[in-house]
Amino acid sequence: MSWLKRLELWAKLLLALVASALFWRPGRRLRPGRPLPRPRKVLLVRPDNRVGEALLTTPLLRTLKAHVQPAPKVHVLVHAKVARVLSGHPDADEVIAFDRRRLWMGVLAPGVRALRKEGYDLVVDCANWEVPSVTSAIISRLVGPRAIVVGPRIWPVAYLHSLSVPALTETRSEALQRTHLLSPVTGGSLAKGLSFREPNVRDTFRALLEDAATSPHAVINPGGRLGPRRIPPEAFAASARALLEQGRTPIVTWGPGEEELARAVVAGAPGAMLAPPTNLDELAALMRAAGLTVCNNTGPMHLSVSVGAPTLAFFLRMDMPRWGHAYAPHRMVDLTSIVDGAAGVGLEARAAEEARSFAAALVR
Repeated sequence: MSWLKRLELWAKLLLALVASALFWRPGRRLRPGRPLPRPRKVLLVRPDNRVGEALLTTPLLRTLKAHVQPAPKVHVLVHAKVARVLSGHPDADEVIAFDRRRLWMGVLAPGVRALRKEGYDLVVDCANWEVPSVTSAIISRLVGPRAIVVGPRIWPVAYLHSLSVPALTETRSEALQRTHLLSPVTGGSLAKGLSFREPNVRDTFRALLEDAATSPHAVINPGGRLGPRRIPPEAFAASARALLEQGRTPIVTWGPGEEELARAVVAGAPGAMLAPPTNLDELAALMRAAGLTVCNNTGPMHLSVSVGAPTLAFFLRMDMPRWGHAYAPHRMVDLTSIVDGAAGVGLEARAAEEARSFAAALVR
């Protein structure tokens, strides 16, 4: 970590300590283990701008609707860039696009005053236990002046919570850990699995969906937000060739700035198709219709899992037990040792074999 990043981190930690002192009120902290009253109106807070982070809040939405009776009103506050991800979700009564750039204004920041009037009785800081999310914790406390604020037990943001929840010791799964934040509310009854709304697609896209659903296909998404954590396109081309051998037609999808990457995969796998431009709903619908997705550890991985498409995800230099979804019908594969340790020797063969065996297992 550079000295500038270290300085930024310590400034944020100091801000959390100052904020916790300013927002302190007698009796606000609750004793661990104390059962919480049934909430009537809940706000989930996750102001992160990544698609995957938004989708990781969906098990909390389902938990509140399925395991709290009567079900409370559930609002979710997210970064403005990813509000589209949760908009229309059947378990979200309202999705709030939040602009955090003026958060330094405190209760006068745009949007904060209106949220304080909503009367939330429970606010959940949906951050994680690895790195303290100062912004998320401060927002949670600001918008819930009288609410019980629940969040992860990590210093120093825990001082901003009414009740801090310790991390689970038996798993590193981010999806399970985050849903565990609601254990004090539900008594441990928690929903599992990501979810997504019913996709809304253009009429002109439906022909491709019908084709993908009526004959063997697969979606290959070789892109990703972080280049150094993406498997090379040659490995995805090898996976595509293996799927073609299995009788599946790969449809190679791409996001903004990734069309050339997708074309490289298609060029390396004659018979594969280049997908047309897709929005989030169309990508989700295509993954569901094709019934098999091959991708990197990135937002589309979480999207594929959320629509129930069997997902083969390749990990590179990332914590697979934490960010993956290692349960049937999905398969997570860490290729770091081949890319870094063996200088990429054998990578294409391994990617092809994983795709081949994964596809074969689905038809048994």
